[in-house]
Amino acid sequence: MTVATSLIPGLDDIVKRGDPRRRGEVARAIAELFFHDAAKLRPDLVDLFDNLLIDLVPHVELASRVDLAERFSHLNNAPPHLVGQLARENEIMVASPVLRRSPVLDDAALIEIARLKGQGHLLAMTERPTLSVQVTDVLVERGDRDVVRRAAGNAGATFSPDGYSELIKRAAQDGVLTLKIGQREDLSGEHLKALLNGTLDVIRRRLSTVVNPARQVQIKRAMVSIEDAALPPGPRRDFSAAQRTVLGLHRGGHLGESALLGFAKAHKYEESIAALSAMSGLRLSILDRLIAGDRYDPILILGRMLNLSWPTVRALILVWYGPHRAPADADIEAARMNFTRLMPATAERVVNFWRNRQTI
Repeated sequence: MTVATSLIPGLDDIVKRGDPRRRGEVARAIAELFFHDAAKLRPDLVDLFDNLLIDLVPHVELASRVDLAERFSHLNNAPPHLVGQLARENEIMVASPVLRRSPVLDDAALIEIARLKGQGHLLAMTERPTLSVQVTDVLVERGDRDVVRRAAGNAGATFSPDGYSELIKRAAQDGVLTLKIGQREDLSGEHLKALLNGTLDVIRRRLSTVVNPARQVQIKRAMVSIEDAALPPGPRRDFSAAQRTVLGLHRGGHLGESALLGFAKAHKYEESIAALSAMSGLRLSILDRLIAGDRYDPILILGRMLNLSWPTVRALILVWYGPHRAPADADIEAARMNFTRLMPATAERVVNFWRNRQTI
């Protein structure tokens, strides 16, 4: 007989040999006494109630256990052993309330439960007002899709660097998770870059519409870094002087096809690309990579979209070939035919696609 049960005559016998209905009635009666004066109870009295209830509550019918778990989950001084017992119940309707909010559960208990119980228990934990990195490490490790999404969307959760890395790895196959991670205030620049690097364009664009302005700027910077990293190895071109020249022409109202043709005829690659960038609205790094590729098709597409004349497009193609290569007449004629056949609406759609890539 425990000290707690000895204080109430016949209680020890009820605990050991009483029928479930009788034990349930006693448990509810004792719990009501606790709830009535919960705010005034000293720690030693809380321990007393804890010892009384822990052997009785398991015998209470399901509906009453759910009710008790819900009521105890809101109390800062709820009986700790009883709360831990309720949190470990396999019946998720009982465990869920205390797992979601009980301040009595500490990290050690949460980690133990997260490692041993099923996804329902983990999902309930993700709704806690705060989650430490020790707990989220386990949630990310063991949680299914719903658990990880809910944890990532919890502003009160914190994640370790390894936890974030695992989240980002899983986000590569989960657009919803990507959006939740991308909106987190504690997401570092490096983790944002890693997140965007493994994300589809459509998800990047969606993310840019749901985050705050500061994060939008971070996304654009991260995408510039990703685009630059994707450039082929070798010396990078310096467009700074060309950009100053083009900017001066633009301010003076002289940036147009004639200026572009002059740059192309002089085989000034940087100035030609900088002018095309300003005229088309495409970012310089993307345009440079497009035109420096294995085919000159982007020049035809941009020429048609900008309504350039064939002589200007031809001059740009010669810039693409470079000063030390001479294209065959048949190749130039084939390019002219392709340029003539290209529909302006088609060219516009392709350029819009390129623009969308740079705004995500």
